[in-house]
Amino acid sequence: MKAYEPGWISSHAPASTSSMKVPLPAPVTILEERTVGPSLGADSIRKGVISTIAGAIAVVLFMIIYYRLSGLIADVGLGLNLLMLIACMAAFGATLTLPGIAGIALTIGMAVDTNILIFERIREELRVGKTPRAAIDAGFRRAFTIIVDTHATVLVTAVILYNFGTGPVRGFAVSLFVGLAASLFSAYFFSRLLFDLLYGLRGKVAKVSI
Repeated sequence: MKAYEPGWISSHAPASTSSMKVPLPAPVTILEERTVGPSLGADSIRKGVISTIAGAIAVVLFMIIYYRLSGLIADVGLGLNLLMLIACMAAFGATLTLPGIAGIALTIGMAVDTNILIFERIREELRVGKTPRAAIDAGFRRAFTIIVDTHATVLVTAVILYNFGTGPVRGFAVSLFVGLAASLFSAYFFSRLLFDLLYGLRGKVAKVSI
């Protein structure tokens, strides 16, 4: 056997090496073919916006039907919440993405949940025989601690997601944080202002529409 020095290539290479360059005669069957274009993201965002608007309309109708005038007050606060959220995101230069739309949808649910907690507390106070004004004061006061606890817990979660997440996760965290901060203001303080204007400035109130 002839030995070859390092760095040299023999011209008498085995014949099997040349046969490795020939592709194997294996057939290829195409099972599925997909084309991803730039319109996919826009179409997904459009569907997300439509679903969020449909959910918001369903929530507005439910609150009006179930809580009557108080539900209308909650809907006005919800509108203010969404307006503040969109304004803040525009001020930050945030781009509307699917995770951001999901954060907006979650904000709507949290805002409505806050109003439901307040209204149910007011109903409980009315059942025990309190006057409408006293029931409104007690309902807002009793629900305040629960509302702050729930919002603070989710706000901390949003901060953690923003610090450790990347890309879409941060977009979701930003929309969630801003939406919950706006929800705490609109669903509690703004709604309380509307209740005071409707029932506090009038004379004797016989009944609360709730």
